[in-house]
Amino acid sequence: MPADITTDAQLAADERRSGLRTIRKVGPYLWPDDKPWVKRRVVIAIVSLVLAKIVNMLAPLLFGRAVDALSGQASDLVLGGVGLTLAYGVARLMNVGFQQLRDGVFARVGQRALRMLALETFTHIHRLSMRYHITRKTGGLSRIIERGVKGVDFLLRFMLFSVGPLILELLLICLVLVWLLDVRYMAVVLITIAIYVWFTFKVTEWRVRLRREMNEQDTDANQKAIDSLLNFETVKYFGAESREAGRYDQSMEAYEGAAIKTATSLALLNFGQSVIITAGLVLVMVMAAFGVQAGTITVGEFVMVNAYMIQITMPLNFLGTVYREIRQSLVDMGEMFDLLEQPQEVSDKPGAPDLKVTKGAVEFDNVKFGYDPKRPILKGVSLKVRSGENVALVGSSGSGKSTIGRLLFRFYDVVDGAVRIDGQDVRDVTQDSLHDAIGVVPQDTVLFNDSIRYNIAYGRANASEEDIISAARAAQIHDFILSLPEGYDTMVGERGLKLSGGEKQRVGIARTLLKNPPILILDEATSALDSETEASIQGALRLAGEGRTVITIAHRLSTISDADRIVVLENGEVVEEGSHDGLLANQGRYAALWNRQMQEEEAA
Repeated sequence: MPADITTDAQLAADERRSGLRTIRKVGPYLWPDDKPWVKRRVVIAIVSLVLAKIVNMLAPLLFGRAVDALSGQASDLVLGGVGLTLAYGVARLMNVGFQQLRDGVFARVGQRALRMLALETFTHIHRLSMRYHITRKTGGLSRIIERGVKGVDFLLRFMLFSVGPLILELLLICLVLVWLLDVRYMAVVLITIAIYVWFTFKVTEWRVRLRREMNEQDTDANQKAIDSLLNFETVKYFGAESREAGRYDQSMEAYEGAAIKTATSLALLNFGQSVIITAGLVLVMVMAAFGVQAGTITVGEFVMVNAYMIQITMPLNFLGTVYREIRQSLVDMGEMFDLLEQPQEVSDKPGAPDLKVTKGAVEFDNVKFGYDPKRPILKGVSLKVRSGENVALVGSSGSGKSTIGRLLFRFYDVVDGAVRIDGQDVRDVTQDSLHDAIGVVPQDTVLFNDSIRYNIAYGRANASEEDIISAARAAQIHDFILSLPEGYDTMVGERGLKLSGGEKQRVGIARTLLKNPPILILDEATSALDSETEASIQGALRLAGEGRTVITIAHRLSTISDADRIVVLENGEVVEEGSHDGLLANQGRYAALWNRQMQEEEAA
């Protein structure tokens, strides 16, 4: 038990520190040094808030004086009963007016803060390394961003416009009660509020843990749902619909249990709050009733006290909800800021220059690399690809072929050695310029759920229609696109599932051809195509590779037999290199791979 208590206390302390960090990080978005108009709007909103509360404080006072005037207890008032009633109405109207002015003025500030935070998070996620993304679950990541942005919105609306005004209003009411009546009234109000706040915070702290558990189950269910939907085809292939439904229902069952605990605890919180606030209200009103009987206060002042107490109780009723949501918002935002603080494994050096490609020569100099330090993939690979040369990388699965392409694109940094383009270490230049210089046609082309035109045009921003069509022709897909009812406006579906594997691959090739880079990486680029289409696209790729440096990663050796040079990898090391005919003549590893594939094709 002591260990659990220590853990809970430590967790609470960590959350408080995280909450303060979150508030500090949100601050610059609300008070930016380079945006004077934002500061002006914040000041106007705060002034409007204060004026609204001052006017709101006058309303019960005017109402009480109107009662006294109408009952004959204060006939000497200048405005009279009717005038005071009208003044009460004007005060109520001004209160609403100032509140709406505050909301209207601050809306642009709040929405700008949301947009900037969301954009910064989205941009940062794209800067994170491939290693980070392959270890994260997309559903959970999107949920963190969604809840974090919503948390910012809630924090801005409730902390600034609920908690702050409530504190100001309580202070003003206490001052009015001391000034007009007696310090005892203020004492009862303060004690009631203190007990109410203590009870609310204690119960809410307990409920935050329940809410955290509910969120975890919600995230887990969402991850399972998105993962299942992304793998829709696999689910169908194995007839696993009921299995997926069972996994999802299991997560939802856990969520249901956590949600029931959350709802039950909320009922307990609401009842306890009502008991405390009602006890305080009754005590104050009893004191006021004795005052009326004793003649120390008027009936109008009795009504005024009641109005002030109701004015206090209404916002206090939401204090538990507001506090809980603020705490939850801080937790959600903390997760988002944790994401923003996730370091970039691959980042540009300060002042890094752009890559200058003059020839397109690529060099791997004694490169060592492993995704896991305990499992090296490349064990000192040295490889030179001359300008305009077409070099093929072959080898068995796991030999490191695709890893070489990822290191050249700088998805990862090498553990030892260097990767250079025209003598420039890829770690010393900007990633944007490096990525601009390299075009990749991957083995599995993933398309956006948009039109064919959009997916091809993704290769180059602001590409003309003629450029898009030219790239489609080169990839042997233009005629197919024209045969579709909507042509280039045809939607490809989630991940391009409305197209066949070969059609998707050709769109991917067209996209890369449109990019027109000096260096091409073809990672099993024609693996999804039939033999006839593959032959035509091989011709297109040969034309596209003219004048460029091409690195072809291949499993099907027949597709790279005309490469200028073939490099054979085995267990992360270069074991052979040379021309197709020369390697066959050597009767080494390449010849063994070639003979095996020929036998498999003959057997098929």
